[in-house]
Amino acid sequence: MDVKKVLIITGAALLVFFLVTQPVQSAGIVNSIIQTLREGAEAVITFVRTVFQG
Repeated sequence: MDVKKVLIITGAALLVFFLVTQPVQSAGIVNSIIQTLREGAEAVITFVRTVFQG
């Protein structure tokens, strides 16, 4: 097994462990990530609208 595959499997195992042992905190982190992505997308949309209107 190469190092990349071992790291991917280890990371996935840690992620599953965290999701199973602390579901409330996991949900909070996911919601935070989604909120950040949404705000970033809205900022890009606002920028593009401003560029093409002005």
